[in-house]
Amino acid sequence: MPRIVLIGDVGGFPEELARAAGDPGATVIQVGDLVDRGPDSSGALAFVKERLDREPRGWIQLVGNHEWQYLDGQPFWPERLDDADAKLLQQWWLTERIRVAAAVRTADGEEFLVTHAGLTLPAWKAIGEPVTAATAADLLNTRPERVLRSYKGPFWASAGNELYESWLDFATTMPFSQIHGHDAVVDYRRKEWRCVERVRQRSTVDWAARHTFTQVSGGRFIGIDPKHGRTGAPEWAPLVFPDATLLA
Repeated sequence: MPRIVLIGDVGGFPEELARAAGDPGATVIQVGDLVDRGPDSSGALAFVKERLDREPRGWIQLVGNHEWQYLDGQPFWPERLDDADAKLLQQWWLTERIRVAAAVRTADGEEFLVTHAGLTLPAWKAIGEPVTAATAADLLNTRPERVLRSYKGPFWASAGNELYESWLDFATTMPFSQIHGHDAVVDYRRKEWRCVERVRQRSTVDWAARHTFTQVSGGRFIGIDPKHGRTGAPEWAPLVFPDATLLA
C-alpha cells in the first residue's frame, strides 16, 4: 500500500507546498486553497501543474473556495489572479484534473472522506446519505451544483459550528471519518480554542503539526489547515498515512 500525504491549505506559499510534498513516490492529496494570501499564488499553481503533468496518478488536487471563485464566476478575494492562472484553474476543472473529494482507507481500516471544508450533515443528506467514504467522494465528484454553492457545502462550512456541531446534533452515527482544511477550531498563533465547549471536550490538538482531532459518534474529524495567513506558519507538517489505500 502506498504512503499517502495529505496537505492542508497553502495559499500562495509554493516553497511550503514543495517541502510538504516531499520526495516522489507517495500519493499526495492537497485539499485546496492553493492561492491567495501568500506571496506567490502563481508559483503554487506552477508547482502543482508540474506534478500533475509528471505524475498525474500521484497527485490529487482538490478544490478549495479560493479556487472555486474562479470556477463559478463569483469572485470574493480582492487580489485577483492574473488571467493565465485563472484560465489554468478553469482548464483543470473542465478536464477533471482537480476534484471535489477523495477517499482513503488507513492500514487499520479507518475510512476518511477528504474535502476542502468537510461534509456537513445537511450536505450529506442532500447527496443521498452515502454510507461509505468512497461513495460520498464519487457523488461529490459528480459536482452537485446546489451542494457546492451552499455555504454549508464542502467548500465553505466552518469547522466548529457548521461541520462538527451538525454531526453532534445527529440522532445516529457519522458513517465515516473526515479530513478537511479551510478552517480550524483553534487559533494556532495564540494557542486558543475557537469553538463551543462540547466540541472542545471532544478535541485534541497537535500544536507542532497544526492538526486537530475531534471525535464524534461513529468517526472523527481531522483538520489540517495550518493557517499560513499572509506570513506563513512557523512550524507545521502534512498528515501522513504510511500504509493506506486510495479509494476514490
